[in-house]
Amino acid sequence: MSTPHPLDRGIPPSWASEWGEDRYGVFAGFTVGETSHRLRWIPPGRFWMGSPEGEAERWKDEGARHLVTLSQGFWLGEVPCTQALWQAVMGENPSRFRSPDRPVESVSWEDCQQFLEQLNARFPALSTRLPTEAEWEYACRAGTETSTYAGELEILGACNAPLLNGIAWYGGNSGVGYELEQGEDSSGWPEKQYPHTRAGTRPVRLKEPNAWGLYDTLGNVWEWCQDWFGDFAAEPAIDPPGPEQGSSRVIRGGSWRSVAGDVRAAARLWFSPGYRSGSVGFRLARGQAAPGQ
Repeated sequence: MSTPHPLDRGIPPSWASEWGEDRYGVFAGFTVGETSHRLRWIPPGRFWMGSPEGEAERWKDEGARHLVTLSQGFWLGEVPCTQALWQAVMGENPSRFRSPDRPVESVSWEDCQQFLEQLNARFPALSTRLPTEAEWEYACRAGTETSTYAGELEILGACNAPLLNGIAWYGGNSGVGYELEQGEDSSGWPEKQYPHTRAGTRPVRLKEPNAWGLYDTLGNVWEWCQDWFGDFAAEPAIDPPGPEQGSSRVIRGGSWRSVAGDVRAAARLWFSPGYRSGSVGFRLARGQAAPGQ
């Protein structure tokens, strides 16, 4: 469990165009054309995956809560993949809510695999992938055990949990001052934290990050994980890869149109690998590598 991070020797990864360390930890970035994207080093550790039975708005598929050990550190995107990065790699932008600094959305799990193939062809040493479901939840929690990394949610209405306003774009606040013409009509959404009539995704990094410097893990867009959907076992697990087969892939984190109860670290949804939605994107991951690799 004492795996050093890749910059311990002062040698940046070969794919990095920037690197360093700040109050959140170690980071390294890569550049495609004029677009840069930063990854954060997530240290190895263990955590309780899933939600306890008493958590507000808990769904049965969030249990059994079980202890998971991640034996190796890994890199994870500081923000969801942006439209600018997708455009730089793929040459087009499939998103419904268009602007370079917003998360790419309307991409299926299968689309993400094509993107990763293209990106890794440009940078073979980068070897990006989707995070496993366990990696995603571990990174989102950043050492916490509450329903969000900022604490437990007090849910006052379907789209009203005051704690979320500081950390996430969700159904209660995603339309406040919304500036894009292609926003979705939100006038009928129930019990909103703030009044709004048109909503959609928002630019990344506008809400507070977690303790490991990750932005928008909760809200803005759901994020595809590598795993097939399946039930959790109660037994402790080490580096769980998820089920060997299935029909649906997991998404995590909630989105701009989610009710408050879906914007929690343990909340799970699942869709077929070909599913696309204006509320679903993804975040890049990269497995542990030796210094300089």
